[in-house]
Amino acid sequence: MKTHQLILLTTALFVTLFYGEDMGLNFGILGIVYALLTLYQTPEKNRTPTFLILFVTGFLSSVAFAWYGDFVSFLAVFTSLFLLAFKSKNKDLKSIFVIPVFVINFVTFIYRFFRFEDWLPKRNTSETVQKLISVFLIPCFFILIFFGIYSLGSSHFSGFFTDFELDFNFWEFFVLSCLGFFIAFNFWNFKIENFLFSWNHHFKNDFLQEDKTEKPTFSFLDVNAERKSGIISLIALNLLLLVFILTFNYEQFVEIPKSPNQLSAETHDRVNAVILSIVMAVLVIMFYFKGSFNFDEKAKQMSVLAKTWIFLNVVLVISATVKNSEYVLNFGITYKRLGVYAFLILSIIGLVMTFIKIQKQKTNAFLFNQMIWYFYGTVLAASFINWGNLATVYNISHGKGNFNFYKDLHYNDEVLYEKFPLEMERSQKAATVGNEQKKPFLSKIIYYQTLK
Repeated sequence: MKTHQLILLTTALFVTLFYGEDMGLNFGILGIVYALLTLYQTPEKNRTPTFLILFVTGFLSSVAFAWYGDFVSFLAVFTSLFLLAFKSKNKDLKSIFVIPVFVINFVTFIYRFFRFEDWLPKRNTSETVQKLISVFLIPCFFILIFFGIYSLGSSHFSGFFTDFELDFNFWEFFVLSCLGFFIAFNFWNFKIENFLFSWNHHFKNDFLQEDKTEKPTFSFLDVNAERKSGIISLIALNLLLLVFILTFNYEQFVEIPKSPNQLSAETHDRVNAVILSIVMAVLVIMFYFKGSFNFDEKAKQMSVLAKTWIFLNVVLVISATVKNSEYVLNFGITYKRLGVYAFLILSIIGLVMTFIKIQKQKTNAFLFNQMIWYFYGTVLAASFINWGNLATVYNISHGKGNFNFYKDLHYNDEVLYEKFPLEMERSQKAATVGNEQKKPFLSKIIYYQTLK
């Protein structure tokens, strides 16, 4: 299919699915259609294993949204489909470029729209325009002018049209058409700027031979001074981190327990400090191991110190994980506590990738190229699993919380109806279930249709 045909087809599909509807099953259907059309349109040479995996995850995340209809599954669909479209156009560009590519295309949408030669058929374009003008635009122009003239001269004529009620919301149709066209246009007709191709080699995972040549990073420091700076900095940071780990664990596990609210606030503050510490640790290592130092025979001491610092940061993450687990054991599972686990797991992965970067002498871009996929995997996992139901089952079985605590979790209605039937009937949650089940077909969220 031609680009303009895909744009018009998916715009019409978007309007058909969403006119007069809430977001639900329709968005899942739209995502599946986009994934299937992308697979159909992609040439065989670009159907790499990565592309095929993205097709499967795009399809499954669309199903996940149709089932749950929440923000996480929406983010999974959005990310999967735009990564799929990106890989369908170019299999060699690093995936991290998907962000600047679509940001640029969204911003330049108006300019690219008026470049008709890029997306409209080059043959018979003038004939198409002539038909549009002669059959639609000119007649509509004259009809509107004379309608205004005749309306001024006859109230009955004016009333014939103004009193006539048509069950059609023009503005909703117009807005949906614009939004659907905007999405379709940027999905099927996005452009990868030339400068991104020139940047691609900067995001390689391995060093080239010329990168291994010993050379100073700064004009005011020679190699020996820079190496000495790295050794002194890493010794100091290791000692500082060791002291922080001792005080961190003392405050968490030795000091007198505080009230739940204080404990909650302090736990989140400490986790934020841990995550910030990990990010800064990785950045410092990237600063010193960005070039020839990865191959410097005299920098072995610096390599050992960096690995020691990574190990200490892992200990810090484990301490935070143990405290979060203790918090869960005492007060139950919430979305925030699950989110803490997700961030801590990503922190561990980031540290492991940093260790591999030093051990295997990889570039700094290696970390970004790897972590974008782990982040994407985390979003996918969050969209597929009913965390609210799992948390509710755990909390009830371990006697943590009460009905008011459980009802703030999502997609746990079946468990609550079983355990708290009277409270559910009196709660707003039951009304929500009823309203969801009464929605039109395309607005439905499948999860609620499975409840009895």
